[in-house]
Amino acid sequence: MMQKSMMLKLETRLTPSTYMQWASPLLALLITVVLGTVLFMLLDKPPIKALAMFFYEPIKSLYGWSEISVKAAPLILCALGLAICYRANVWNIGAEGQLLMGAVAASGVALAAPADAPRAYFIVVLLAGIVGGMAWAALTAWLKDAFNANEILVSLMLTYVAVNIVVYMAFGPWRDPNGYNFPQSKLFEDAALLPKLLQGTRIHWGFILALLAAAGAYVLMFRSYLGFKMQVGGLSPLAARYAGYSSRQSLWVSLLTCGGLAGLAGACEVAGPIGQLTTNVSPGYGFAAIIVAFVGRLHPVVIVLSAILMSMFYIGGELSQSRLGMPNAITGVFQGVLLFALLACDTLIYQKIVWKSSKRVTQ
Repeated sequence: MMQKSMMLKLETRLTPSTYMQWASPLLALLITVVLGTVLFMLLDKPPIKALAMFFYEPIKSLYGWSEISVKAAPLILCALGLAICYRANVWNIGAEGQLLMGAVAASGVALAAPADAPRAYFIVVLLAGIVGGMAWAALTAWLKDAFNANEILVSLMLTYVAVNIVVYMAFGPWRDPNGYNFPQSKLFEDAALLPKLLQGTRIHWGFILALLAAAGAYVLMFRSYLGFKMQVGGLSPLAARYAGYSSRQSLWVSLLTCGGLAGLAGACEVAGPIGQLTTNVSPGYGFAAIIVAFVGRLHPVVIVLSAILMSMFYIGGELSQSRLGMPNAITGVFQGVLLFALLACDTLIYQKIVWKSSKRVTQ
């Protein structure tokens, strides 16, 4: 006996909407706001006041904008590097580890600064951070190139190695003997610190470097022959091989570029708002940058806007904890909801939900 049943299935769209590809991040943000409102109501918190902590309080004053820039700088740098990797079909998940190793390398140079170091010494500190991040990313590139190791797993596992290196250095060789046993190095000399852009705020030259990096990433990805080869290799490896483009070159260039930018982000953190090496160098900027990159559509200009939004989530999470007694996981919840909402919207861009009838034999 034949029995018909109806079920939902996903079918590939013949012509995905270009408009929706750019509108879906806004739709995902709207979904995040709606679900956040529901969450605040379930937690018995005033939703309007809670949402204001995330979307109004950070932008209502110059100080708020300066804090946004401080948090946006490492997000922009890491997300730009990840965007270059993802366009080349290199799935680097280890920007967090590369940021941390950049912070370690920069801290080593900063701690070695003599008391009479010239004011430009911070440039050496930043260069050390770039080299540290590139060296850490090179491990992933080498294992992928030499042994065809999965770059997702390798870069992710190396992140936890980097975390333990930071902990070891902060608790061990570099711990400040006058720091009351806290896991942190001594404060850097003034010459090793990034100059402030505005007195009375924490905004520093790292944000300017992030904007310059965005301009450079745009030129690399959309206005250079190298960027064209990397994108072709990402879209169609077989076509790239036929055209004579080197997949090895794309692998190494993308990972080293990402590692250098993430390492620069780590250097800007320890030489900027922190001023020393601690175990809390990053609240997860490297992982949050993955969301920033995809919300920003892997485009440098949109990534800057996306990083500003994510910075508002960080500041809003801190404000809601101190003023409304929200749990400290609220920032991660907002980031996760935004990511899943974006994935859902993107799925519906390329696929549509249809009812399909199926037949089965029953006895």
